[in-house]
Amino acid sequence: MDGETEIDRLPIDLLAHIFALINSFTDLAQASSVCKKWKLGVKQSLARRKHLSFAGWKMDDDSTARLVGYAYNLRELEISRSRWDCQITDNGLYRISSARCISNLTSISLWGLTGITDKGVVQLISRTSSLQHLNIGGTFITDESLYAIANSCPQLKSIVLWSCRHVTENGLLILVNNCRKLESINVWGTRVPVDCFIGLLTISPALQIKPEALLLNLGGASMLPVV
Repeated sequence: MDGETEIDRLPIDLLAHIFALINSFTDLAQASSVCKKWKLGVKQSLARRKHLSFAGWKMDDDSTARLVGYAYNLRELEISRSRWDCQITDNGLYRISSARCISNLTSISLWGLTGITDKGVVQLISRTSSLQHLNIGGTFITDESLYAIANSCPQLKSIVLWSCRHVTENGLLILVNNCRKLESINVWGTRVPVDCFIGLLTISPALQIKPEALLLNLGGASMLPVV
């Protein structure tokens, strides 16, 4: 076709492969605005991705939900606070929860997102039955979120609750009791009493409680027989 450039002659599949090599969401957004063919190529490239990380990017509810919605085959999603201050709220989590990939996600990181609450987390978690790894540290969640995780994530293997100061002993006990595949839990900076860890280890003796220095305060408690 007259006036058609070499790159315009590339098939959609090849364009999608090229766009899949681009990690800059700004560049992808610009590419998608070039023409309809490039926009389709960008969408297909996102649909092929198994891992999507917004760490280091200034994102909002709309842009994040839109990109996750394109990523049909996604398995790992990282939405963490960065130096650019990721502006994700409960509204964003609500929209993300309706994406086709959510039920197949095995890993989610919401680290440091201070704009989210139990309301958004519960909505998102209710759709993540395949979840194995969750980082929700540095947020203001309470036991309400832990109850949702306990009820909706039977495959959970690790969880980071770093500095989640509003969770309590009750929430942790229910979480560990329900998530029987849980291998590791990071409770650094929480306000739960040290004795709580005795209860967690009684339920799951092989559970790794991080940081390990916390267990030093238990003395020989971690060696108590399970009854």
